Amino acid sequence: MEVIKLKTEYIKLGQALKAAGFVESGVDAKHVIEEGKVTVNGQTATQRGKKLTDGDQVGFMGKTINITK
Repeated sequence: MEVIKLKTEYIKLGQALKAAGFVESGVDAKHVIEEGKVTVNGQTATQRGKKLTDGDQVGFMGKTINITK
């Protein structure tokens, strides 16, 4: 499980995937999100720019990212 500590009010989904090392680039993030491989709080995510805030949980290929303040 990865933990991302927010430095601002939110982080975008694509940025979170990159920060956690789950993808190498924004383009890679876009593709895995479009393919339905990413969930946010248990729901399939469809927007790379979705804003994640404190308490959100991202799932990708059996891995988890927790977003905290």
